Amino acid sequence: MRRGIRGATVTALVAGLALSATACGGGEDSGGAKSGGELSGTVTFWDTSNDAEKATYKKLAEGFEKEHPKVHVKYVSVPFGDANAKFKNAAGGNSGAPDVMRTEVAWVADFANLGYLAPLDGTAALDKTEDYLPQAVGSTKFHGKTYAAPQVIDTLGLFYNKKLLKDAGVEVPRTFADLAGAAKKIKAKTGATALYLRGDDPYWFLPYLYGEGGDMVDARDKTVEIDDGAGIKAFKTIKDLVDSKAAVTDATDGQENQLKALKDGKAAMAVDGPWDIEGARAGKAFKDKQNLGVAPVPGGSAAQGSPQGGWNLSVYAGSKNLDASYAFVRYMSSAKVQQQTTDKLSLLPTRKSVYDVPAVKNNEMVRFFKPAVDGAVQRPWIAEGNSLFEPIKVQMNKVLTGAASPEQAAKATGDAYRKLLKDYK
Repeated sequence: MRRGIRGATVTALVAGLALSATACGGGEDSGGAKSGGELSGTVTFWDTSNDAEKATYKKLAEGFEKEHPKVHVKYVSVPFGDANAKFKNAAGGNSGAPDVMRTEVAWVADFANLGYLAPLDGTAALDKTEDYLPQAVGSTKFHGKTYAAPQVIDTLGLFYNKKLLKDAGVEVPRTFADLAGAAKKIKAKTGATALYLRGDDPYWFLPYLYGEGGDMVDARDKTVEIDDGAGIKAFKTIKDLVDSKAAVTDATDGQENQLKALKDGKAAMAVDGPWDIEGARAGKAFKDKQNLGVAPVPGGSAAQGSPQGGWNLSVYAGSKNLDASYAFVRYMSSAKVQQQTTDKLSLLPTRKSVYDVPAVKNNEMVRFFKPAVDGAVQRPWIAEGNSLFEPIKVQMNKVLTGAASPEQAAKATGDAYRKLLKDYK
């Protein structure tokens, strides 16, 4: 996951339109390969990567055209925060949906449930599936079918400024309690705030929840868990960090503000993911690239855990050029392209074989984040999974602004979940 959890609630009208989504839409030109012929036509690709990544993805997409000269890849950069709602509106309205989309892992089940994605089982999109990391496959499945190919896997880590921590004479914190305890020393010795806390994005709440031994829901037993004691403690932790001035936060623009605070040396630490490695290293605080350290996300009072995120590649069910779209997904999720993604962006591959490539094996960020991914907590891959974040976002804001207590916030989140998940206790 990454860079924000935002999604629009789909109305009954839009959901109903999904039934006809397979009839039309997709790329501008029909084409494909007839009876084993050469691929042709247009594949419209929506790329949801960030500003530091999109030039690389555009170039990788253009590489497909070199392998298939009669196919034109129409590359479209779509801001992550807009992509979920934009795709639903286009797919539901049978107009303007891409043939292929770089889809956040939590969106796959939702889109598949609405009938917007083409099943990939038995198509050219899936190649050497035994090479995928087992934990990367979970988010591609829905009701026994495969609706995506894993392209990038990630989780959160603690980014830290080695010089600031050294100047303050403190160790990298293992728990949020350790971080709070070191905050005054960091401020006094360096002038920096210990932590930038993403209070605007509910994905960043999960390490606090997991750290207390909690979870959002138990999808197997169909029970809501966020309003138990662990959920209350998690809300209390973020409130205490901000109130004690161990952390600074913003209600909006957390992605940009966090990265700027880290790059400028205003914050000594930030919880972030591999997608921001290159962005962080572009700042004055990391002119010496070795000054950026990465450690496991601090733990809570009961455990240590970070959510599994990442990106998949999905094909729109209404594409007019399914053959070329399947081939494009296969290409973009191939070991060759994944290795290039790691080389250029330090993003983590989903294919086991890529980790055996010396350049990948020796990548310093891969060396940290691969073990972190292996131990990451899988989220519930249910159709409503992406919708579980909005109630957390609302209550995080209330807690951080003093409008609700941790107890009230946990209860309100649980109540919202039970309205959303009708058969959950």
